[in-house]
Amino acid sequence: MKKHLFVSFITVLCCMVSFAQEKTVSGTVTDAETGMPIPGANVMVQNTTKGAVTDFDGNYSISVEEGVKLLFTYIGYKEKEVVIGAANTVNVSMEISASELDEVVVVAYGTQKKEEVTASVSTIDSEELTDVTSTDVSTMLQGKVSGVQVIQGSGQPGSVPDVRIRGISSIDGRVSPLWVVDGVIMHGTPNLNPNEIETLSVLKDASATSLYGSRGANGVVVVTTKQAKVGRSELTVSTKTGFSNFNQGNFELMNSQQMYDNYQQFGDTFNQADNPWYNPSLLEKDYDWIDNGTQTGIVQDHNLIFTAGTEKTKTYISLGYYDETGSIKGYEFDKLSFRINHDYKVGERLTLKPKVGLNYNTVENQQHSLYAMLTYMPWDSPYDEEGNIINPQENGTGWIGRDNSNYLYDLQWNYSENQEFNLYTNFDFEYKITDHLKFISTNSYTMFRYDSKSYQDPKSNAGLAVNGSLSQYTSRRITRFTNQMLKYSNLWGDHSFTALAAYEYNDYVFDSFSAAGQGIVAGTEILDNAASPQTVGGGKNEYALQSMLLNTNYGYDNRYLVQLSIRRDGASNFGENNQYGIFYSASAGWNVHNEDFFNVEAINELKLRASYGAVGNRPSSLYPQYDLFSLSNTYNGVPVTTPSQLGNEDVAWEKSFQTNFGLDFRIFDRIGLTFDYYIKDTSDLLYFVKIPDVTGYSGYWENIGGVKNTGFEAFIDADVIRNEDFLWALNFNIGINNNEVTELFEGEPIINGNKRLNEGQDINTWYMRKWAGVDSANGDPLWEVVDETTGEVTTTNNWNDATQQEVGASTPDYYGGFGTVFNYKGLSLSANFAFSKGNLIYNSSRELYDADGAYPTYNQQILADGWSRWEQPGDVATHPKLINGGNNLSNKVSSRYLEDGSYLRMRNVRLGYTLPSDWVQNIGMSNFNIYLSGDNLWTTSDFSGMDPEVGVNGNYSSLYPVSQRLTLGLSISF
Repeated sequence: MKKHLFVSFITVLCCMVSFAQEKTVSGTVTDAETGMPIPGANVMVQNTTKGAVTDFDGNYSISVEEGVKLLFTYIGYKEKEVVIGAANTVNVSMEISASELDEVVVVAYGTQKKEEVTASVSTIDSEELTDVTSTDVSTMLQGKVSGVQVIQGSGQPGSVPDVRIRGISSIDGRVSPLWVVDGVIMHGTPNLNPNEIETLSVLKDASATSLYGSRGANGVVVVTTKQAKVGRSELTVSTKTGFSNFNQGNFELMNSQQMYDNYQQFGDTFNQADNPWYNPSLLEKDYDWIDNGTQTGIVQDHNLIFTAGTEKTKTYISLGYYDETGSIKGYEFDKLSFRINHDYKVGERLTLKPKVGLNYNTVENQQHSLYAMLTYMPWDSPYDEEGNIINPQENGTGWIGRDNSNYLYDLQWNYSENQEFNLYTNFDFEYKITDHLKFISTNSYTMFRYDSKSYQDPKSNAGLAVNGSLSQYTSRRITRFTNQMLKYSNLWGDHSFTALAAYEYNDYVFDSFSAAGQGIVAGTEILDNAASPQTVGGGKNEYALQSMLLNTNYGYDNRYLVQLSIRRDGASNFGENNQYGIFYSASAGWNVHNEDFFNVEAINELKLRASYGAVGNRPSSLYPQYDLFSLSNTYNGVPVTTPSQLGNEDVAWEKSFQTNFGLDFRIFDRIGLTFDYYIKDTSDLLYFVKIPDVTGYSGYWENIGGVKNTGFEAFIDADVIRNEDFLWALNFNIGINNNEVTELFEGEPIINGNKRLNEGQDINTWYMRKWAGVDSANGDPLWEVVDETTGEVTTTNNWNDATQQEVGASTPDYYGGFGTVFNYKGLSLSANFAFSKGNLIYNSSRELYDADGAYPTYNQQILADGWSRWEQPGDVATHPKLINGGNNLSNKVSSRYLEDGSYLRMRNVRLGYTLPSDWVQNIGMSNFNIYLSGDNLWTTSDFSGMDPEVGVNGNYSSLYPVSQRLTLGLSISF
C-alpha cells in the first residue's frame, strides 16, 4: 500500500513540475492581405501530435513550453513557423500560397487545377475585370485575353461591344461567343453588374467548348459570380464618381474662316452672284456645333456588398447603382442591380444553392444629333438674336445648311425613353451520393422585358404633318434551363479520374407588341389619347434544345493527362433529317516538369497540350426548315398569305473541326508563357440564298461552303521585381488570325454590300472601285480599270467605268494588349493598353464632309496630316480639285475612303493607396482603399475619324466615340 502511495505521489509531483514549465499562449490568425480572421487553421507543436484549431474569429489557445515551434497551416496558405518566447500573445498573419500550378480554373461544367488543364482556357479574376468603369462585362475583356477581339462600336452609355474569339467562322450563322453564368447557358450577352463577378474564363479550343456542342463553335465565356467564404463575414461599400469628355480623336471640322476659304477654291464653279448670302459678313458668324452638343458627362457607380460564411451556410448579397450621362448632351443611362447567392448545407450530403440576380435599366433620350454636329455649317446658329431657337422650315431664317434643319428645334419637345428588366434565377442543389459520386442539379428561369416610348410633339417638324404622334413597344423573353448531372471523381495511387454525364434542356419564348397613334394633345403619354391609330405590330418566336453529354478526365502521376468529351444536341430549328448533331473532342497534356529525368530547378512548369474536336453552329433563323408565309398583307380588309421563305428540310449544322497545340511554361517562378497554335476548319456554312422575286419567295437556307481560321496566340506575364514590400509585374498578349473562305456554292463569289465572299480570300474582304489617286495634270479623280481578259490595269476619271475589285479586309493582322503593375507597400499603380494592327476601315462619313465640293452646304473636314488638295497643274496631291457640286463623283464608294484602322490605346491607368491593415483595424475596418483612375486617356492612330474602334463590320459612319474619363473611387470594408 505504501509503495502504491509513493508511486502516486511521485507521478503527481512530476506532473506539477511539467505544468509549471508550460504556459498558455493565445492569439489570432489572420489573412496577411485582408486582415480578416482565418477560422479552422491548424496550430501544431512541431514534431508532436499536440495542437489546436482556430475558432470562427480566428482565435486559438494552446499550452506550450517556451522555445518550442508552433506550425500554423491552412489550405491555400503558406505554412508559417513561430518560435514561442516570453510573450503569451502571439498573433499570426498568413499569406496566400502563390503557386501558379495550384490555381483552380473554371472550365466547362466544373473546375480543374491549372496543372491538369489540357484545353486552351484563359481566366480573368475580379480585380483585373473592374479596372475600367463600365456597366458591361464584355467591355472589360478588351486587351486582356489573347485571341479575343473586343470591338466597341459605340461610346454611348449602356452600349455593348461585339466579342470575337479566334476570328469569324460563319456567314449567316452566329458569330458571337456563348455566355454561361453559374452553369446556365444565356441567350446573348448577360446584363450583369461587373462587381458581382468572381472569375471569367474564356474557352477557346474544341477541347474546352465541345461540351457545349452546337453553341461552342465561336468560343465560350464562362462567368462565375461571387460566393461568401467560410469563416469570413464582411460588409464592403464601394463608390466612384467620374467625369467623361467627348473624344474627337484626329478629327477636326472647318471653322468659319476655313469654310469661307474653301468656297474661294471653287473658283468659276461657284457663282457668287447667284448666291448673295456668300459675302464677307459670314465671317462674323462662327458657331461651334460640336461644342454646343457635347458636355462633361458624369458617371457614378455605387455598390454595397455583404458576405457571411460558416461551415453550414454561405450568403453573398450585393446591391449596385450605376448612373451615366453621355458626353453628347441629352442621354442618361441608369442601372440598378441586386444579387443574392446562398449555399445551405441541409446535412452531410445535401447542399442547396439558390441564386437570384436582377437588374433594371432606364434610358432617357433627348440626345443631340452627332450627324448634325458634323454637317451643320458654322454660319448657321440655332438661336436668333433674342435667344429663341430657330426653325429653318419657316421663311426668312436665312438658314444655309443643306438639310434646312435645326435639330434643337424638335428637341425642345421630342424624346424617347426605355426600360429594361432582367431576372436571373438559379434553383440548384448538390447531393453527395458517396465520397466519389455526386448528383448536381442546375435549374434556371430567366426573364427579360423591354418597354420603350417615343414622343413627337404636334409643334415639332417631325410631328407637324400628323399633329403629333406617340408610339410604344414592348417585348418579353423567357428562357428555361435545366441540367441534371452525375459527377464522379477518384484518386488512387498515381491515378486520378473524373467523369460526368448529364442531360440538358433549354427553351426560349419571345413575343413583342408595338403600336403608334397620331393626332395627340401636347404632352400626353397615353396612347389611347391619340385621335387615330397609325400602326400596330407584333411578333412571336421560340426554340428548344435538348442534349446528352459525357466527359472524362484521366491523369497519371500528375504527368500524363487525357480528356474525352462528347455531346449530342437536338435543336428545333432543323428539319427531321438533320435535327440531331454529335460533337466531340479529345485532348492530352504532358507535364514534362514532373518527370524524374527533368531536373531543371529554374523551370517550374513545362506542359505540352494537344487537342482535336468538332463543335457546331446553328442558323440565325429559328425556322429555316419551314416554308414561311406572311400575313402582313390584306385583301378587302381580310389578311391574306403571301410567300416569304422557302423551307429546306435538309439544312444541317455548321461543323467546325478544330485542332490546337499549346505550351505552358514558367521559369524562376516569375516568368510565365502560354502559347497556342490553332486551326479552325468550318464546313457546311449556313447561308440564306436569295432567289428571284418572281418565285414569290425571298430565299432559302442552305449549307454552301467553308471557312478556315488559323493562327497563334501568346500570353506572357512576368514579376520583374518581387519582394516583401515591392512588386513590379508586366503582362503581354497577342493574337494573330488568318481567315480564308475555302469553299462556296459552285465556286461563285457572293457580294454583300461593299464586301464580297470569294474563295481564297478573307471573309471580311472589301469589294469596291480602287482609288488610283489624283491626275496631276488637271486634278481629276482617278480609279483603276482592269481588263477582264489580259488583267492589264489602266486608270479612268469616270467612276462608272472603274472596275470593282477586292481591296483589302476589315480583319486585323493582329491584336492584343499589355499592362504593368507597381505595388509598394500600400501604394499601387497599374496601366493597361489595347492594340489592333492592319484592319481597313471604310470611313463612309467622308462621302459627306470630305466630298470635294459635292455637298457645299455641309461643313467639311480639315485635311488630315499628310493630305493635300490639288490646286494647279503639276501638283501631286491626295485630294482632287475642289469643284462646286463635286468632281466627277469623286466622293462615291471607292477605296479612297478605306483607312488604316490600327491603333494603340491606353485603356486604363490607375493610382491607388490601401491603408495598412493594423491602421484600419484600429478604427473598426478591415480594408480601406482609395484610387484615381483614367479610361481611354491616350490613343495613337492614323485614322482620320474620331475613334478607330468602329464596330465589327469595319464601317465608320458618325459613330459615337468612346469617351475619355477620370474617376475617383473609394472602397471600405468592415
